[in-house]
Amino acid sequence: MSNITPTGASPASDVNAVFRGGARAPRWLSQINMASLRMLAERGIVARDKAAAIARGVLQLHESVSGTGADYLDYEKQLTALVGDDASLIHAGRSRQDISSTLVRMNLRDDLLGYHQAIGRTRSRLAELAARHRDTLIPAYTHGVQAQPTTLAHYLLAFSSALGRQMARLADAWKRVNLCTLGTAALSTSSFPIDRRRLTALLGFDGMVENAYDANQLGPVDSSLELAGALASCAVQIGMFAQDLHAQYASPTPWMTLQGALTGISSLMPQKRNPAALEQLRAQSSLLLAELQGPYLTAHNVRSGMFDYRAYEPLPPSRPGLVLDLLEKVVGGLMVDPAQARAEVEADYSTATEIADKLMQKAGVPFRIGHHYASELTDLGRRQKKALKDIPYAEASRLYREQTGAGLPLDEQDYAQCIDAGRMIAGRQGLGGPQPGEIDRLLQADIEDNARAGSWNDTMRERLETATRELSRLTHELTN
Repeated sequence: MSNITPTGASPASDVNAVFRGGARAPRWLSQINMASLRMLAERGIVARDKAAAIARGVLQLHESVSGTGADYLDYEKQLTALVGDDASLIHAGRSRQDISSTLVRMNLRDDLLGYHQAIGRTRSRLAELAARHRDTLIPAYTHGVQAQPTTLAHYLLAFSSALGRQMARLADAWKRVNLCTLGTAALSTSSFPIDRRRLTALLGFDGMVENAYDANQLGPVDSSLELAGALASCAVQIGMFAQDLHAQYASPTPWMTLQGALTGISSLMPQKRNPAALEQLRAQSSLLLAELQGPYLTAHNVRSGMFDYRAYEPLPPSRPGLVLDLLEKVVGGLMVDPAQARAEVEADYSTATEIADKLMQKAGVPFRIGHHYASELTDLGRRQKKALKDIPYAEASRLYREQTGAGLPLDEQDYAQCIDAGRMIAGRQGLGGPQPGEIDRLLQADIEDNARAGSWNDTMRERLETATRELSRLTHELTN
């Protein structure tokens, strides 16, 4: 993880760096300075005319902040060159420590909303695809082996539900991330009557980390780790999704593939269409997971107050967004062949469970006896290289009598229906199953949940934008 600064200087030369956050840092620093000046003037700590002069210098310096270096003292020197020695009045009751921890939180909350929104876009894509494939039968796998049939909608909504939990984790983390630390100075506040509540409101925070020691020495660690944990969980699920899709390409007749723009042709073998986007999605999600260990390892086994865990970006600066954008493109580029998906289901024995279930439901046959019969029927069919639907009813009846000494308690129609994948799905009665009624309910619930999450995101953004507009208005009032 690199230490990104406005100057692009190396970490070794920026031993006192506080401008973390890349291109965003100058904007955050200007807002921090304007909030500080407004509060200092309101509390009478700095005379209004001097605060106004400093504010004009801050505005002027903001236009060229990329030349200030990465250390706050470099910034203050340039501000002093513009407005004179009074420039350092802005630093009353504050430190590089609380400036840095505030920048961290401004970065994190900006990232959090961006990641939350990106996941929501992918969930919308998943819901759209699920709606189109409400009744598309597909094979589902456990242990890498075809297990039971389900529907594509059921599968897609499962991943959307999992992504919804990631969004919920991010939204819950907001309550702990969007807390102000400005005004705590280094670790014990100061003798100036700094109004921390006013700083909190001016910068759009929802509250404060009240303990000044916690604010700068502990809070920057766990707030970063909480987001890293949510993103790591998301990266694991994305990798799982990519692996599921990539497995399709091992078949000569896959039922789900990527649009041509997301694939790449082999330089040698003209028949090959390599799933380039899937390979990138899998690899990038793994790289993201690796990078997200950085915040943990940097903060691990370090005394409180040390610089280690504050010297670098709190989260990987670009890869989370890259992975989430690529996930949305992959979902949007999926092509499905329902007939081929059904053919794959019918080529195996994934409805065999229904035989055992129906024997128990219709004739009270203990489940394990029915299970053993269905297992033997499967072995028989595989030895004969027949699909389950191709085993004659008479053969199935003969095997049951051999095993139990009784006649098969399912007539030919019952038997045919219980090995039909479509009827098996339609007959599901459990909450959360793939039957049409439940899919309709799950789909609607998923859409509504994502809409609520999107509304929350919009509300948080509007609060920040309102605070920024109000700070700009107050700054204009101060400087004019």
